[in-house]
Amino acid sequence: MKFYQSAGLCIASEIDLPGLAPGEPRAAADIRIVRAATPERLDNLIAQGPTWQLNAGAFLLVVPGVARFHLIGDHTIAVAPADDGDPADIPVFLLGSALGILLHRRKQIVLHASAVRVGDRAVLFCGSSGAGKSTLAAALAQRGYPLVTDDVCTVAIEGAAPPRVYPDGRHLKLWSQTIEKLDLAAGRGARVRSTLEKFYVAPPSEAPTGSLRLGAVYALREARPPHAAGIEPPNVVDAALLLRRNAYRPQMVRRLEQRPQYFHAAAAIANTAGIYHLTRKFDFGKVPDTLATLEAHWRELGLTERAA
Repeated sequence: MKFYQSAGLCIASEIDLPGLAPGEPRAAADIRIVRAATPERLDNLIAQGPTWQLNAGAFLLVVPGVARFHLIGDHTIAVAPADDGDPADIPVFLLGSALGILLHRRKQIVLHASAVRVGDRAVLFCGSSGAGKSTLAAALAQRGYPLVTDDVCTVAIEGAAPPRVYPDGRHLKLWSQTIEKLDLAAGRGARVRSTLEKFYVAPPSEAPTGSLRLGAVYALREARPPHAAGIEPPNVVDAALLLRRNAYRPQMVRRLEQRPQYFHAAAAIANTAGIYHLTRKFDFGKVPDTLATLEAHWRELGLTERAA
């Protein structure tokens, strides 16, 4: 059993979780990941989809050719590898969909986002797969802004306190073309999946330790009519919808009856940090312009420009 840290929680796992920050061993971990047989089907279903089933006490996720993931309550993930699968493909789904849904079951705000540290704050970039979250975070890490997390980001909202983000030491997951364009070959590690030209990449600086106050949330979109490149805030109602749409596996927000929590989170983030559209061209040559736009906006917001 190995111990890791994610979303401010202690995870005890029988499966290696590449890139996740190591944690202190604890007899009573918050989340346990074990290799075990999983059911073919759950009883008393509340909802289901082509690859998943949900009831009051469990969630079953099936990734063909990889594994079955049985989420028990809000504390255990049982993994049954597929007989014809590559075990190296399991961690990306385990740290993505399986852990993300388990965090939803723990009533946490889980965003499909990457984050970097700007001064003493965490700045988040949300978007669907392919929106450029990891690429932008990697470019900022190269520029001196330490990576906080990649792809899955949990925002802690406790009472009237400002929202906070917990670093988890995740490595970036980048396509080979991005690694080449950003000159990150020195940090390239194993493939994310055996069939993809996508790799784990160690960021150029160590992840922050301890939680960070949330500084801003940017929802990424492509610059094309009617949207011009730049940064702009949505109205209050759209900001709440924007946050919910950028939840990790957003359909689970409705299925797990979490919409009120996301509206509350949007209000808390808007009042203490800010939610914005970041519109830019999907072009590596325009990345420096996007970084300059962000740094100018951070100066307007009063965030410290760059970590030493």
